[in-house]
Amino acid sequence: MSSSRSAGNITVPWTSFLKERGGVVAVAKQDLGGDFGACRFVDLRRLQEAAISTLPYSLRILLENVARAEEEDSDAAAALEALLRWNGVPEDCTVPLRVARIVLPDSSGLPALMDLAALRDALAEEGLPIDGVEPVIPVDLIIDHSLIVDRAGTAEAAAYNERREYERNAERYRFFKWAQGAFKSLRVVPPGMGIIHQIHLERLSNVVGRASGPDGEVVFPEFVLGCDSHTPMVNALGLLAWGVGGIEAEAALLGRPYMVKLPRVVGVRLTGKMREGVTTTDLVLLVTEKLRSVGVVGDFVEYFGEAAAALTVPQRATLANMAPEYGATCGFFPIDGQTIAYLEQSGRSNEQIALVQEYAKASGLYREEDAPVPQYSAIIEIDVSEAEPCLAGPRRPQDRRSLSAAAADFNASLAKSKEDGGFAAASKSTATPHGTLAIAAITSCTNTSNPSVMLAAGLLARKARRMGLSVPGHVKTSLAPGSRVVTRYLAQSGLIDDLEALGFHVVGYGCTTCSGKSGEIAPALAAAAEEEGAVLAAILSGNRNFEARIHPQVRASYLASPPLVVAYALAGRINLDPQVEPLGQADNGQPVFLHDIWPSDAEVEALVAHVGRPELYRENYATLYEGTALWRDLEAPEGPLFAWPETSSYLLRPPFFDAAKETLERALPDSLLNVRALCLFGDSLTTDHVTPSGAISPSSLAGQYLADQGVKERDFNAYTQRRGNHEVLMRATFANPRIKNLMQGVREGGFTRKYPDGEEMPIFEAARQYRWERTPMIVLAGRDYGMGSSRDWAAKGPALLGVKAVIAESFERIHRSNLVGMGILPLAFEPGIGWRLLGLDGSEIFTLSGIATSVQSGNPVEVVAEKADGRVVTFTVRPVLAGDSERRLLEDGGIFASVLKDFLKSAAGGPDHHPNGGTAT
Repeated sequence: MSSSRSAGNITVPWTSFLKERGGVVAVAKQDLGGDFGACRFVDLRRLQEAAISTLPYSLRILLENVARAEEEDSDAAAALEALLRWNGVPEDCTVPLRVARIVLPDSSGLPALMDLAALRDALAEEGLPIDGVEPVIPVDLIIDHSLIVDRAGTAEAAAYNERREYERNAERYRFFKWAQGAFKSLRVVPPGMGIIHQIHLERLSNVVGRASGPDGEVVFPEFVLGCDSHTPMVNALGLLAWGVGGIEAEAALLGRPYMVKLPRVVGVRLTGKMREGVTTTDLVLLVTEKLRSVGVVGDFVEYFGEAAAALTVPQRATLANMAPEYGATCGFFPIDGQTIAYLEQSGRSNEQIALVQEYAKASGLYREEDAPVPQYSAIIEIDVSEAEPCLAGPRRPQDRRSLSAAAADFNASLAKSKEDGGFAAASKSTATPHGTLAIAAITSCTNTSNPSVMLAAGLLARKARRMGLSVPGHVKTSLAPGSRVVTRYLAQSGLIDDLEALGFHVVGYGCTTCSGKSGEIAPALAAAAEEEGAVLAAILSGNRNFEARIHPQVRASYLASPPLVVAYALAGRINLDPQVEPLGQADNGQPVFLHDIWPSDAEVEALVAHVGRPELYRENYATLYEGTALWRDLEAPEGPLFAWPETSSYLLRPPFFDAAKETLERALPDSLLNVRALCLFGDSLTTDHVTPSGAISPSSLAGQYLADQGVKERDFNAYTQRRGNHEVLMRATFANPRIKNLMQGVREGGFTRKYPDGEEMPIFEAARQYRWERTPMIVLAGRDYGMGSSRDWAAKGPALLGVKAVIAESFERIHRSNLVGMGILPLAFEPGIGWRLLGLDGSEIFTLSGIATSVQSGNPVEVVAEKADGRVVTFTVRPVLAGDSERRLLEDGGIFASVLKDFLKSAAGGPDHHPNGGTAT
């Protein structure tokens, strides 16, 4: 059988597992049978059949993964036993996982690959070989996070935006072309092909992989990491995958096992039947609200029940995609008949489809209709009939509002103070009323992978068009499909014409409005926001609406289904109830209400049945890696070492390995003295707050730096595209215009007070002065620190500023791991305690004692906070770490120092060391 790279195959060690140990019978290799008789696999049911029948399906994949490494890895052997003893309550056990593939968007892929290039430089400067700096597993990089909606609402918008994309990003794209040649295991999907998660779902996911082993081919379930928090979207296929930061991805692609603490697994039983006119988007916003209220942060969520079984893979993908929004590591649907149907529909090969089905059934990973319900840590019941047309906002995905309540909630928020979550808007009327809609965007992988909601949007547009409705000129409308397949089926059904008639022209294929690349809004609206304080609104079919993320001048952003995006665009404002207020007037002068143009379920289903043809997908993906003429004509350097452009404002050699060289012999300190708080935050601080992703303002420190470098304002680009320039990103750290550092009251923006004088200044400047004074810094925060995107710069930036620890009430999973990777200690207050209860305000001098001991043992760190008047507050905090691997990372000083140590020891011939960490798969 073939083991080509294009099939996603890798070479892995294989052991026979024939021994008995500790009462656990290890499994023998089994022939798959049928046409795959020569393939071997781990038969999970022969490990311990009674245990497997009650084990959640997501944990069965972990079990298979560690079973393959059980003989050669003591951590895997311990994890194997813990998994087999699973009873719903996870043990304090860290599971080492072998990663099958890594997927990267260009936003996270650029700094990751630049770090590898810098590691090659660091070794070459020491006269050491660089050939070990190579991904040891397949890596797919999809360039999809660089498109900005410069132009919208016209037929030439896509072509114009693509040209501007290349004008801005040519340096970055030349680097990617160099990397594609310099790293053998890297494939690059050029710009303009679609969004990473939709391409992953529609084409890249194998679900089941094959690899060459000493005894022939091995078959196994894929486990995939992605450098984007919405990687769980492919959980809809029964593929276990989730998002990590670029720091963790770098370690995995260099061959280190990915370590995860054995999680709780929450079963979500979906029951009932969706009501007429309710979309999957409405359902996922209901699920997000409910799961956030229960609390599933860091848990695996596994869906089951009759309503879950009825969902198609595109519908499941909508729920799985938003796992980060409800806080879970993954939102998993086991392999079943819906999986096989989607693989057929999306044009996978007959051989791969048969492999998935036969392997999953033979190994115990296929969920049959009459399968018993696994044992879960908890079960949450959700009746899908509770879902109703709704919005989520104005600042968080979990803040669901029914259509009837959304307008009233918005109007009530106008008068509320910022401390109470309001807008503190002026009550006087303006030329632009509060609630005016500035942006209406059908965007993001959350929904564009689901034909039912996309076709519903097209049908609504058709009915609105026929009645003579139009979108007001002040609304910026855009359509950014997740793949070119979407445009093909919208065109074949004739609906693209109706969408374009309302201004929803395709603006390109990439992650746009949802990640802050919405471009400029109407000048009159921008002026009203800046000069009159008008509270503008945006509505998008995305997954993120955090403060200032969508657009810095838009203060209220709402998530909704694609057809509702079109409906609100017609109305031109957010503060109406479209169920009782008209969206506009028909040609005959009569009011038109939402129910007049809302498509029936039967109309949508009739179209869906005609768009799921395999040839549509096969034709679209036949040229996935070719790119457009702009990509093919782009020249790029060659060779194993990258020639860093001396005058570049995009690509600066990363400083992390140079800094690591200076600290190789420095041990983790046991105490930190004379520590100052750089920032003081409340709850739910997001990675967008820590490091923004939208357009770079000329008034920001980052904008001023670029201007000083001779960059014109029109070429500033967005922060996302400047992640290869650490000078820009340092100045952007804690500089979101909506961030609230409570050390200076209610003022928004990246400012703090520098003590002992208490002078107010930009956070970047305060950090620079503290570093010059050799003053260690910490950050104090509330619950859910680091919500949102898997953004490694949200940890890299604070590390470069000099932050040594973050003390918070709780952490989001991905960001906590990134902090550890950068050598920043995540410390949690004791339960029920926080900086507010302790009476801290950030002016104190802190002393942290027992750090090194605490990292080793888990014992508390003692913190003494001395106030200016001599009063002392003493409290304890605990490190939040995932096992021995993270303890070792902190002791080494973070991932860069740890990796460099391994390579230097390997070059010196040190024992038990491998250039890739000693654990290459």
